[in-house]
Amino acid sequence: MAAETPLPLIESLLIVDDSAVQRQHTAMLARECGITLIYEAGNGNEALELLAMLTLPPNLMIIDLEMPGMDGVELIQQLQQRGIDIPFVVASSREGALINSVETMTHALGLAVLGALQKPLSLAQLRTAFSRYDRAPGKSFAQTMDVLTPVSPAELEQAIKSGDIVPYFQPKVDMRTGMIKGVEALARWHHPSLGMIPPDRFIPLAEQEGLIYALTLAITEKSLAQAAAWNKRGLRLSVAINLSPRLLDSTSFVPEVSDMLDQHALPADQVVWEITESSVVANLGMALGTLARLRLKGFGLSIDDYGTGFSSMQQLARIPFTELKIDRSFVHGAHERHHLRVILQSALDMASRLDLVSVAEGIETLDDWRLLQDSGCALGQGFLIAKPMPAEELPQWLKGHHRNLRELRGAHALPRFNNR
Repeated sequence: MAAETPLPLIESLLIVDDSAVQRQHTAMLARECGITLIYEAGNGNEALELLAMLTLPPNLMIIDLEMPGMDGVELIQQLQQRGIDIPFVVASSREGALINSVETMTHALGLAVLGALQKPLSLAQLRTAFSRYDRAPGKSFAQTMDVLTPVSPAELEQAIKSGDIVPYFQPKVDMRTGMIKGVEALARWHHPSLGMIPPDRFIPLAEQEGLIYALTLAITEKSLAQAAAWNKRGLRLSVAINLSPRLLDSTSFVPEVSDMLDQHALPADQVVWEITESSVVANLGMALGTLARLRLKGFGLSIDDYGTGFSSMQQLARIPFTELKIDRSFVHGAHERHHLRVILQSALDMASRLDLVSVAEGIETLDDWRLLQDSGCALGQGFLIAKPMPAEELPQWLKGHHRNLRELRGAHALPRFNNR
């Protein structure tokens, strides 16, 4: 982890900024990142004219917000309206709240924004933003997306029955020590002809077609079996499983998962059900009953994606949660955004006062890790630690992860003693 991560290959860049001095500074930093072909434009109109003339569009753009003629916000809107799908970085000397608002707008438009940075730009800022670029040179953004070939309900039902949908496990680690404490089970479907199908394509289909119950039980069965196998090897990990709101209306769900626990000789407190904030809105009475029964059995309950809904406080007041999971939108980049830091610290303080285990998801940089560590977060997960992986890859990951513990611990690392 100490070594600098190699950047993806980015051959060309368009800098859109009305200040020649700023363009020169940005170009210098970009060249240090290995970009050799750099175009420049003084405002949005010039940028669109240049893009219309180029045979090969640039791989990437850096867009200033405050410019005469067509400003950066309008340029971003024009890119979306014209179907120009070049990834870009937003950069501005304006206040962080404004820059973050533009980033949120960009995501809402469905465009690929790699970063929203406050000027003056630094090499470290650009390297972090450029590291998120994952497109091969000359490949269009649309081509990087998964093939959207329709998947039929019959195919999905058969995949569930045949066991083709399996859990991948993403580690959750202690923020002070870096040691693994648990995993989150995430459904993955490797289709024989379409390859890996992302969960956001088949889980909504499962809910729509009434297959989510069978899918959840299948993932739960495999996850509990794996946890039992780890237990036998001396690796006791909590397992978090996502619970669809559709299952909260079922009276048979609690006894079925309790039977699974008994079959695998697992204690209930080793399993945490993750429930999104909005899950219990539809049928409040049944949902609260199911969640109360799960707690009575000893299962953990996690409020997932905390902060993204409108009823967070209300849900915390009426559901016996044991864990608060902070959404990645409040974690990613929090070290450089004052507003996110305030919201993040508030959530962590509340979790502590309510005796809830705090979990931060979406940790991608060491800076965000350090902020969470210093802010008192208990557990963390994200690509900085590990991506979701098949169960058989976890032992090998653990070996590599142990080599990174001292860096993760930082100020919390134990001192080294000289044995002489």
